[in-house]
This record gives sequence, structure tokens and C-alpha cells, in this order.
Amino acid sequence: MKPWLKWTLLGVVVAVLAGGTVRTLSARKDKQAALQALQTEQKTQVSIELPPSDLIALSSRELPLSVAISGAITAVNTAMVKARVAGELQGLTVREGDRVRAAQVLGQIDPTESDARLRQVRQQAQAAKAQVDIAQRTHENNQALVAQGFISNTALVSSQANLANAQATYAAAQSAADVSAKTLSDTVLRAPIGGWVSQRLAQPGERLAVDAKVVEIVDLSRLEMQAELSAADALQVMVGQKAELRVEGLQQPVSATVVRINPSASVGSRAVLVYLAIAPGTELRHGLFAQGALAIGSMTGLAVPLSAVRTDKPQPYIQIVQNQQVRHVAVTLGPRSEVDGQTLVSLTGATEGMRVISGAAGVLREGTQVKLAAPVQGAV
Repeated sequence: MKPWLKWTLLGVVVAVLAGGTVRTLSARKDKQAALQALQTEQKTQVSIELPPSDLIALSSRELPLSVAISGAITAVNTAMVKARVAGELQGLTVREGDRVRAAQVLGQIDPTESDARLRQVRQQAQAAKAQVDIAQRTHENNQALVAQGFISNTALVSSQANLANAQATYAAAQSAADVSAKTLSDTVLRAPIGGWVSQRLAQPGERLAVDAKVVEIVDLSRLEMQAELSAADALQVMVGQKAELRVEGLQQPVSATVVRINPSASVGSRAVLVYLAIAPGTELRHGLFAQGALAIGSMTGLAVPLSAVRTDKPQPYIQIVQNQQVRHVAVTLGPRSEVDGQTLVSLTGATEGMRVISGAAGVLREGTQVKLAAPVQGAV
């Protein structure tokens, strides 16, 4: 093949390939332009229909301020009956849930040993009393003999010392008898307060050591809740403020009042303990868990339901309807408040009168067209 023919064919092939590449690139650009135009058209044409219930008129209102609290309900007066002497437990009949009176006998530690010891020390005290009587008569006789000059003063001094020693021995024996009587009395287990038995920790026939726990008694006539608050929240709490609590298992809320504030913060957590008195009720029990809100005052400002605030951007924002389009307005959140079972949050950065889209509508793209649906007429 001649050289010129070879180069001619090669030029034709290159021209064909170049033309194909240009046509491919041109078609791809046309396709991308058409797709972009379609997306732009869809953006301009997309619209949503919102019912009037999904729009909230932003207005200034008074918000009750509160602090969230939680803790266990406890009886103010509780008592743990313990064994004061060692021995076998006898006669314990009360069980959990039984009502007891103050000073009621609950049971007894076997008194045999304590009773024998008391009789022993009382007999020793009687013997010591007899020695006092002998020493007293001896001393009186010596006084008469000294006055008559039959004995010296040395014998009188000695008899006086013997009398003092006998009196001291008798006093010690009486004290020992008192201690033994107290020990015998401690064998009887009595209820220190009136209330209900919440725990029975020992059984009749069981041998108990000193300070062994027998029963626990709680008085449900006075109940309180102990709540831990941060240092900042505790500064806003004062005695007399009211709280509304929800107790597990109860349908109705329970009212409470701040009665004491601990002057010291807890070591480690730095939390401040606040004590709230709870009105007693037949359904309240020692140890139930409660949580609620403590009212600390009020404020006036713009507020929306917390669900209407979106947080999928670096700064919280609300969605509003302006010129029949969705607009995003960045806001700064303030204190929260519970009103009629709904959580409201105060905010700044918006203006009164804005129509805020509720949280039920979800996240909407900014610029979306909005149509307001007409309310249903004649709905039953």
C-alpha cells in the first residue's frame, strides 16, 4: 500500500473517532442540562397543603418556670427495733403490714439469764447493806467510848473509814442492781413509734446478737421526698414553693411543698438536697419513686411547643410560613415550661405574629410552596 493512502485512511479514522467523542460529550451535556432544568422545575412546582391546626401564631405569653425534680418518697419517722441484749428471740408475732402502737410489746429476748443476774446483784446489795449497818453501829459505839475516854481517837478514825468503805460498797452494789434491772428491761422489745411494720428481719427461736435487727416500723402519717438539684437550680428554690409530683402506680398527681433545704452540697456530685413534704394519702407508700416539677416563678416572652423547634442544623430553628413559602428562622432557646401537659420553650430571634409550622409537619425544605387546607365543614 502506498504511504499516502495509509496516512489518508488513518486521518479518516481519527476524524470519525473525534466526531463520535464530540457527539457523546454534547449529548451528555444536553442530558445534564435537561435534568437540571427538570429539578429546578420540580422545586418551583412542589407545594404542600397544611391544615390550619399545623400553624401556630407566635405570641408573647406568661410561662410558669419550674425545675424538674425526682426522688424516693420516704416516711419522716422510721424506726428499726434492734436487740439490746443477746439471747433467744421469743414471742414475736407481728409481720409486715401489721399496725403497731407506740410502746407496744412486740416480743422478748429470753430473760432467764438477765433475771438471775438481777437477783444476784440485789442479794449482793443486801449483804453490802448489812455491812453498812454493822459499821454504823461500831462507829457509834466508838464515838461513845472516845467521849468516855476508854479508847483513843485512832480507833474512832478507823471505824469511820470502815463505815465509809461499807457505804461505798453498798452504793456500788445498788448501781450494779440498777444496771441489771435495765438489762432485764431491755429484753422486752417495744415499738418506739406507732406505725406499720415494713420489715420483719428475725424469727422466733433465733438467737440474736446485740444490735441485731428485728423489725422496721414506718409512720405513713408524715411523708417527704428528697430531691437532688444542681447548684444553679437550688439558688432559685425557697421554702414554701409548691410542686406537683407523679408517683409510679398512681393516676392522680400529688402536691408537695418545700420544707427544708440542705445548707451543704453533697460531696462529689455537688448537688443540693431539697426536702418536700407530701400530703399523706391512703395509696402512698414508703419507698415509692416520684418525679415532677417544682414551680419557681414565671416569665413573659415568645414561646412555642418544643416539638416545633428543629435541631438538624448547627443552630436550632423554627419553620414559618411567609409569602406562602416555608422559611427557616434561627432562634436561641430559653427556659422550658410545662403548660397543660405540653412542653413549651421560650425563644429569641423571632418576631411576634409569625406563623410557625408545628412539629407534626416534619422537616420541610426552605422555599417550599404552602397551601392552607380549608377546615372540614360539618364534621361530627
